[in-house]
Amino acid sequence: MMMFLAGTVASILAGVTVVHALNNGVARLPALGYNTWNAYACNIDENIILETASLMKSLGLQDVGYNHVNLDDCWAEKNRSAEGLLVPNTERFPSGFNNLTAQLHDMGFQAGIYGDSGWFTCAGYAGSFDHESIDAQTFQDWGFDYLKYDNCYIPFDDIIREGTYGKYQRMADAIANLSVTTGKEPLIYSLCEWGWSQVWIWGSSVGNSWRIDGDIAANWDSIASIINFDSFITQSSNFYGHNDMDILEVGNGDLTYEENKSHFTAWALMKSPLLIGTNLSAASPEIIEILSNREILAISQDNVVGTSISPFRWGINADWTSNSSYPAQYWSGPSENGTVFMLLNTLNESANLFFNLTESPWIRAGRQYSVRDLWTHTDNGTAVRNFTATDVLAHGVVALLLRDAGDEPAEIYPPCSVWYDCAAENGTDPDT
Repeated sequence: MMMFLAGTVASILAGVTVVHALNNGVARLPALGYNTWNAYACNIDENIILETASLMKSLGLQDVGYNHVNLDDCWAEKNRSAEGLLVPNTERFPSGFNNLTAQLHDMGFQAGIYGDSGWFTCAGYAGSFDHESIDAQTFQDWGFDYLKYDNCYIPFDDIIREGTYGKYQRMADAIANLSVTTGKEPLIYSLCEWGWSQVWIWGSSVGNSWRIDGDIAANWDSIASIINFDSFITQSSNFYGHNDMDILEVGNGDLTYEENKSHFTAWALMKSPLLIGTNLSAASPEIIEILSNREILAISQDNVVGTSISPFRWGINADWTSNSSYPAQYWSGPSENGTVFMLLNTLNESANLFFNLTESPWIRAGRQYSVRDLWTHTDNGTAVRNFTATDVLAHGVVALLLRDAGDEPAEIYPPCSVWYDCAAENGTDPDT
């Protein structure tokens, strides 16, 4: 566990240059869709892609907003063509990519592909270093709308002569220039850089989303660690630029039902891209129900507020504590329709989670708030001054939407919900 003093963290963040998001006309909101890697790794082909797209339609996932189907690594032949072009694997994609993307588009989906900023992809296929312009053109010619761009097999320093930022900027420039010359929308550009070079600081000037941490695993330890990391950088996510917490593992591995809910809730409310990594043909109705929570997805896709929720109190740890096993528990943020709260039980046993409403900066003192539970889909009365979520299961979550419901009841005592330095008009303590 790592402890940070609040003043130290404030000093660090004060020195961070605020970069405006890449407003290039695409990816204003976090992407919703499917990515092949977690379910299939290299075992992909055109039949799997089309079957997955069909399942997304039949299971109702497209209806709730999932509109991307993205290939990951291993789609190519090992070597480029004699003309220096990338080539789809002829056994796995015998019909070619123009046919595949046309079918996806006809089904109402956007199509995504994978590339790498180095000599090779992470699985050893041809990378795009020094081929950025021709590869961007190729991806567009094939009909793709989205590019996930990885960071393996980095050229030696005396060849690249630039840092990670510059290496990713090369493809960003190629995409921007291609859009200018063709008049078509630029590819959505997703940086898969793992966060080792503080990509969350500069990513918004280069791409539409950026990976903040290592590859996710289908267990609670991995999910908790990623939530912990993102708790310190939520300010870098907004319209057109999103902290990418990696592919959704909902329904995979040994995750419990409550852990799946917490995983999905955190990714959605923290405005990460939501790319399903589950084999949909084997997904249970409970998993599809989690992925289809319209009220949670509405926060992810809020057209008025693009910012992530942020912690207002860490909970079992002192504020500004970095703890990969026990991340912040109390989160909130604004939305078009009210203040969103996420209460996360990071303990291995059930717990009550209590907070004073005005601990959230988005809540006004002296007001009462209607309470909407975004998982039970019920209106649960009115909260005055504080709220307690009782018996939240281990690794479970409560997601709430609080709406202003007018002045709190008259003559409520004490006169301040937070007693510290509360004073009457004449400056005296109300109890004196």
